[in-house]
Amino acid sequence: MNQPSMSKMSKFASCATRPPAGRATRGRRWAAWWSMLLVATLPASVLAQPACPGIHVKILDIRSSTGAVACALFESSVGFPTEYLHAATQIMVIKVRDRQARCDFEDIAPGSYALAVVHDENMNGKLDVNWLGIPVEGYGFSNDASALLGAPSFAAASFPYDGENLEMTIGLHY
Repeated sequence: MNQPSMSKMSKFASCATRPPAGRATRGRRWAAWWSMLLVATLPASVLAQPACPGIHVKILDIRSSTGAVACALFESSVGFPTEYLHAATQIMVIKVRDRQARCDFEDIAPGSYALAVVHDENMNGKLDVNWLGIPVEGYGFSNDASALLGAPSFAAASFPYDGENLEMTIGLHY
């Protein structure tokens, strides 16, 4: 019995996997090219996965890249905003990179909330103040609630959350 040699078998196998020559190959290449062009021109938002429902906070006006940003989410006035490490519903501490930070709170039940943000430059877990009680580190609140002669009230900083995706920005004050 005559069996084909290995060189003949590999030659046969490589020919079987080659596409046939002619118009059909050119047509497939054009279809692939147009498909890639279509995908490349689609906006990123069409191709991107939808963000998880939650409260997504971009922190603005960070003075330096040293330290961390603490984002504290409160669901009541208890401890707002000074006792953020003890009274907040959720807290995130994010390392500052290139003077940017973002806090993403997911799996949050619908309700009324307020946010307090602290740029803890020396990472000691608190908002440092000078001898007059004036903050020397950055701070900010939801609704851009002002802190003229003390911290704003929970009511001034509170916002409704419906359980869907909520994008916010909070600017820091120094």
